[in-house]
Parts: sequence; structure tokens; C-alpha cells
Amino acid sequence: MPTASSPSDPVVVVAAALYDDGGRLLAARRSAPPDLAGRWELPGGKVEPGESPEHALARELREELGIAAVPVDRVPGEWPLKPGYVLQVWRSRVLSGTPRPLQDHDELRWLTPDEIWSVDWLDQDVPAVKEVLGRETS
Repeated sequence: MPTASSPSDPVVVVAAALYDDGGRLLAARRSAPPDLAGRWELPGGKVEPGESPEHALARELREELGIAAVPVDRVPGEWPLKPGYVLQVWRSRVLSGTPRPLQDHDELRWLTPDEIWSVDWLDQDVPAVKEVLGRETS
């Protein structure tokens, strides 16, 4: 259910921890904006006014990756991004489609737990990825 927000509330950015059947995590390499290009992130985007985080995540994954996905559960915590923005991460499941980079990304990689740190994650995604990994191994 959407909640009302005040002008001082941070903009919520939602991201998906998407896993395949082999337990690999999906990472997306940014192609834009220029200051983020070439760095890796968990895919997702901004929650629009009046939109629930779960709905926003499903919409963003459809727009950015061309898949139908559903959030399964929220990873505990929130991580600050740039001023006025906060990141929330959801474990999510692909319902249909094969992820492909459609917007803001030029490459996707399914990473095994041993490969997670083989990509140059955006600084703000590092603590979220660590939390996701901690949940998967507990």
C-alpha cells in the first residue's frame, strides 16, 4: 500500500537481489550517467510518488531488464545514496523473461558467491551487497 511522504522524506531507490537457479546474483554495469558508467550495481530504480516500493521494483525491472519479477522479501537495512536518496534492497524472483540490458546498463553478469567481488561495485551498493551475501549464507 502506498504511503504518503513529506517533502523532507528521502527518495527511496529500490534494488533487486535477483538469483538464478544456480544461486548466482545478477549484477548490472552502468552505462549512464558518465560518473557512474562502468561500475556495477544491483538493478532497480526510484519509487515514484504514490507507488509502493514493491510495485516500483517490479516496474523498474520490467523497464530496465525486460523481465517480470516479484519481490520476495526485503533485505534489512537502508543505505544512503546521494543526499536525499536512500537505497532499499529486496530479494526478488524472476517470473518470466531473460534479463537483458535495456536502459542505463550495457552488461549484465550472473555472479557466483566466489565471483561477487570480481566486479567494481558502486560504493553505495557495497554495504547492501554485503548484507545480501550475509543473508544468503546464514
